[in-house]
Parts: sequence; C-alpha cells; structure tokens
Amino acid sequence: MNPPKTDARRHHDPEVRGFASDNYAGVHPEVLAALALANGGHQVSYGEDAYTDHLQQVMRSHFGATAEAFPVFNGTGANVVALQALTDRWGAVICAESAHINVDEGGAPERMGGLKLLTVPTPDGKLTPELIDRQAYGWEDEHRAMPQVVSITQNTELGTVYTPEEIRAICEHAHARGMKVHLDGARIANAAVSLNVPMRTFTNAVGVDVLSFGGTKNGALFGEAVVVLNQDAVSHMKHLRKLSMQLASKMRFVSVQLEALLAKDLWLRNARHSNEMAQRLAEGVRAVHGVEILHPVQANAVFARLPHDVSERLQKRYRFYFWDEPAGDVRWMCSFDTTEDDVDGFVAALKEEMARQDVRGPTFTDG
Repeated sequence: MNPPKTDARRHHDPEVRGFASDNYAGVHPEVLAALALANGGHQVSYGEDAYTDHLQQVMRSHFGATAEAFPVFNGTGANVVALQALTDRWGAVICAESAHINVDEGGAPERMGGLKLLTVPTPDGKLTPELIDRQAYGWEDEHRAMPQVVSITQNTELGTVYTPEEIRAICEHAHARGMKVHLDGARIANAAVSLNVPMRTFTNAVGVDVLSFGGTKNGALFGEAVVVLNQDAVSHMKHLRKLSMQLASKMRFVSVQLEALLAKDLWLRNARHSNEMAQRLAEGVRAVHGVEILHPVQANAVFARLPHDVSERLQKRYRFYFWDEPAGDVRWMCSFDTTEDDVDGFVAALKEEMARQDVRGPTFTDG
C-alpha cells in the first residue's frame, strides 16, 4: 500500500511577529541564496570541501593570520568544544553567574565537557579582573578544580558590551595567572556594531585565545564556528569536535552560510539593523509610565521591569520571555528582520496594556 501523497505547505502565519529571541527570525535571503549556490554536485565531506577551505581565508580577514575556524552545528556545541580544547580533565572555567554556559546550556559544559564552572555574580553581566580573582585560586589544591580558563560573553547575556580595553585587561590578568581566555560570541556582530570597531579589535588584538563565533542569531539557518586565535592554547580540536558530535558530514552547508555573512558586509548590516531596532524600542518604552529599563541598551536586547499581569496580557499579543518572573523582569530581543512597524506596534500595545493596568489598579495574590 502506497503512503498518501502530501504537499509541502506553510504551517505558520508569516505575519506573526515577536520579541522573544533573535533565533525566532527566519533565514536572511542572501544566506538562502548561498545555500542554493553550494548545492548540487559532489563535494568532499567532513570539512574537506571548497567552501570550508575558503571560509578559513574569510575568517583570517576578520581575526588575523593565525585564525582557524572549525564549523559546528550550534552555539552550545561551539562552547563545549572550545572549552574542552582549553582545559585538562581537572580544569575549571571562571564565568559570570549569568553566562549562557552556566544558565542556558543544560549543564552541557560540565556533563558533556567534563569541566567545572566557577561562577561569579556580576551586576551587569561583565567580568573584571577583580571579580575573576574571587575564583582564581587553588591551583595546587587537589581538592579543588583547577581554574584554567576565563570565559566571557560579548555581548553579555544582559545586553551589555565589553570595551576592547576591558577585554584586554581580562586577558592580561588571566594570562598572568596561567589561564586562557574564551569568548562566547553568539552575538559578536552586534557588539562590533555597538563599539563601531572591527571584531578583531576586541578579540585577537587584545589577547582572546579562542572564540565561539555565532551565525544563527545574525541571519543564518544553522551553524556556528569555534575560531582558534592562539594555536598554542588548544590541542586536538578536530578530535574534540568529532567526539562532541559536532562534526557535520555536509559541512559545506555550514561554511557557506558563515561565508555569506562574513565575506562582505551582511553580518554588519544585519547586526546594525537589529541594534537600531532595539534602540527604537528602548526609546518608545522609556515614554511609557510605569516601565523601567534595567540595563544599558547597547546591542539588540532590551531588559525591562513592568507589572506581571501586564506582561502576561502583552504576551498574548507578542511573544517574549520573562527574565526574572518573580521580579517582573522581561527581555525583548530584536533581530535582522525586525521592522519599525513591529517596534511601533509593540510599543502601542504596551501602552494600551499599561493604561488598562492604571484603570484597574494593581492586582494582588493571596499570600
């Protein structure tokens, strides 16, 4: 018996917009075109293809002559592979308490990478040499995991951006204590736009050893890369990537997306637009009485505090996430395809829901 024939069809309404995550956005048309360009015919698998080879040249144009890119499937995979390459089995990684590797990766660095995370509370998501020193001790103590890496996120999970000078200070401090530096660059393009400098200015130029380069949040379909900047800092990258289940057989389709973003200025255009939309959103929100913006809006994220029931009603109109639900804190993300109409419509809806709140007065729960 033959199975019934079905036609591919759209299962979502493309008019629905939201501010939950830049991962919600589709794929940039130029990236889709690049995927089609790489399709057809046969190319050697597992990274021996022409597209992955050319990606090395593209990455070196951004991150210096010693840079080597290892494409992977996703951001968690990039972080886990990178951190494994920088640590021994007894090693530990110092990071902000709010870091993605600590909060949003399901324990993968520790469970899959076999390393220990040593976290530090930070008011703005950014580490400093002084904060690092809260965990940077006990190298000769066999009862404590050995601090071997400092991991920072650029831009941070709170939407703040390290200056090149701040990262240089971290790198010099870490290296002086025998540690290496990893940069989680899931939104590295947004940080570069915010700082108005090339990505090399706050990576290889200031001492970062390895970075996780993000493509998905900047318009790719899937795929990131571990970019080794200091070849002496890592070992056995190819073996670790395979062992971590991050080796793509048809790697050309990861590499060509990163090439499409980086070979010209698509990465810059996409990041600039998403940052501008976040600024537009922040300006609109500041005019709404009763809504507080919590952190400087330096990239494509806006963190705010507002009444809980207002957020719940607003979520029925636009998708977004609570960041700290008991406190009423929320996160609104903009992406490369966020429009001015999206932002203005959201701000108008926020004003309407806040006006309803003012009329009804505050609500209380039994306690």
